[in-house]
Amino acid sequence: MDIRQLRMLVEVVRHDGFTAAAEAVFTTQPTLSKAVRQLEDELGEVLLERSRHGVRLTPAGQIVYRRALALLGEREDMLRELQELRGLQRGELHLGLASLGSDVLFAPVFASFRQRYPQIELRVLERGSEALEESLRAGEIELAASLLPVADDLDWQPVRTEPLVALLPANHALAARASLQLQDLAEVPFVLFEKGFMLNRRIIQACMARGFTPREVSRSAQPDFIVALVAAGLGVAMLPRMIAQARLRPDVVLVPLDEPELDWKMALAWRRGGYLSAAAQAWLALVAEQHGELAREG
Repeated sequence: MDIRQLRMLVEVVRHDGFTAAAEAVFTTQPTLSKAVRQLEDELGEVLLERSRHGVRLTPAGQIVYRRALALLGEREDMLRELQELRGLQRGELHLGLASLGSDVLFAPVFASFRQRYPQIELRVLERGSEALEESLRAGEIELAASLLPVADDLDWQPVRTEPLVALLPANHALAARASLQLQDLAEVPFVLFEKGFMLNRRIIQACMARGFTPREVSRSAQPDFIVALVAAGLGVAMLPRMIAQARLRPDVVLVPLDEPELDWKMALAWRRGGYLSAAAQAWLALVAEQHGELAREG
């Protein structure tokens, strides 16, 4: 067993198949399949159930996958510690940022970080919160922007809390309301986020807890496109207030959503007990500094 085989198993699971995983790690599908087969032969266990619809971990595969994530994360920690031990003046900080809200929350931090620490190269992975947490465990990134609450194996630092607002076409019957609850939207089609967005899952679960399943009309990972779909009259969408306000347009109305438990609570997370480089600690300090100022201004 070697670290390369474990990495390939993780990529196959995360990409739900060999073809997409091969593209992600810049290898061929037969090479990837051979590495996973070798791992299965060495362990004497079938790790993946393969079908036309993708792959699924067997019970043994779930154990190996969980341990592989931990081992890959420890390897990355070791390499970062060795780099700092050598006193490298140049380095990289690998960040995971969600497409939802990163432009508003983190673009100013990027500018300040580059000005203060020009020797550190920022590398960004953009995914939904759930996918970023997996990348965090695998050691691909040191810090990930994620919604609270995060998993128990992660530590976190708060960034910002925002209430959700409902986005409706300006001519919609509910657009004149002072506020809305989810029950008011039970008959309205929903424009939702793509799979992997934690907020998406929470909205659906909250609707079901109130006795209805939202009627989905479209999905997107891009806030600008979501707002455009609302403007076109497809249905209602829900965004954090500050993100929606940054995309105001005359044919869309923002109505406060009176659902405090759905507040968008953004945090920066890292593996509990994992090693944080000096660059990662500097980033956390800068985020606290800038968003503390924003909170006071608000």
